[in-house]
Amino acid sequence: MNSSATGLKTIAIIEALKGAVVVLAAAGAISLVHKNAQDIADEIVRHVHLNPASHYPRIFLEAVMSLNSTKLWILAAGALVYSTVRFIEAYGLWHERGWAEWFGVLSGAIYLPVEVYELVLGFSVIKLALLAINLLVVGILARAIQRNRQRQDAFGQV
Repeated sequence: MNSSATGLKTIAIIEALKGAVVVLAAAGAISLVHKNAQDIADEIVRHVHLNPASHYPRIFLEAVMSLNSTKLWILAAGALVYSTVRFIEAYGLWHERGWAEWFGVLSGAIYLPVEVYELVLGFSVIKLALLAINLLVVGILARAIQRNRQRQDAFGQV
């Protein structure tokens, strides 16, 4: 297997994992529909020994308090749509489909301005790592597209 195929398969695995994590999140949201989400959120905050009055736990608890069944179903539906897109992209990249390479470049590049903006607002190693990984993914996919074009030109195809 050449390095281009290895890169595409690696990215396909990452996309599939992203889809799987979001499916799990959707399942979690659906499981909250008939339960008291506030009690669950309070238990999570206590379990990880956070101060419920501090900034981030308070944001989390207030967000949970505003949830209702309709919002949970909408969140779950959005998560399932997102994960379906990730799974389709993963399939296409695994099978080295040109459309998936283009889709991957576009869906990865769309986050770059936001990641740069976030880095400018405040530096962190995590923000820098996310930007670097996204640049690497977009670069690998762009290189695959370029190789496909060169291969097509060599065989006289357009």
